Amino acid sequence: MASRPVLLVIAHGSRDPRHAATVHALVRRVRAMRSGLRVETGFLDFNVPSVHGVLESLAAEGVRDVVALPLLLTRAFHAKADIPSVLRQAPARLRIRQADVLGPSPLLTAALERRLYEAGLSPADKSSTGVVLASAGSSDPEAIAVIAEIAREWRHTGWCAVRPAFASASLPRTEDAVRELRELGCAKVAVAPYVLAPGFLPDRIARGAAGADVLAEVLGPAPEVARVLLERYDAARQPLITAVGA
Repeated sequence: MASRPVLLVIAHGSRDPRHAATVHALVRRVRAMRSGLRVETGFLDFNVPSVHGVLESLAAEGVRDVVALPLLLTRAFHAKADIPSVLRQAPARLRIRQADVLGPSPLLTAALERRLYEAGLSPADKSSTGVVLASAGSSDPEAIAVIAEIAREWRHTGWCAVRPAFASASLPRTEDAVRELRELGCAKVAVAPYVLAPGFLPDRIARGAAGADVLAEVLGPAPEVARVLLERYDAARQPLITAVGA
């Protein structure tokens, strides 16, 4: 029986050292949750190892099958263009399947909610609290529509209101959404960063949350996020199970 495909987690990378540290912490959690699964990490920019370097090393070792998983919350430019381009340059001996991005997922919404509770809210606060779902932002209409839909669905779970906001490329900004929820009459306003790791744009979200009552931490190495990674890996792996008898 062939071994399971290697899981290659592809992160964007950042000059901010907190970004890579958070990615590595998340990967460690994934490894702990799936004993025996080989998980590697590659970065598109700023950090090492690069995605290309990891793929070259895997091929040199004799690895045949890889599931490449974009560490992204929406299907924007990186998932549609950058990552496929890098994967097309991989050594020919590798059979690579690109997994879906992480979001949307009920597990990620659960992680957002748990981060809010860790920041000081309680379930009893839901009906009187307005939440800003603050994402990095994108010029891709599909990605923006996904964030808006997540906000609409999350509102139906009992929050006073949920408004999307964006740190770049799109409007409204976090501070504008906070102000709107105040004007709406929510007793409390909380900001939930829909981002995976600290960095420049999450810091902008934090500054925009200055007028809120609660600012949650980024999703980071939350167990729910690790579970989504494994779900995406398993789904992408299915065709390979038939092909290689794994």
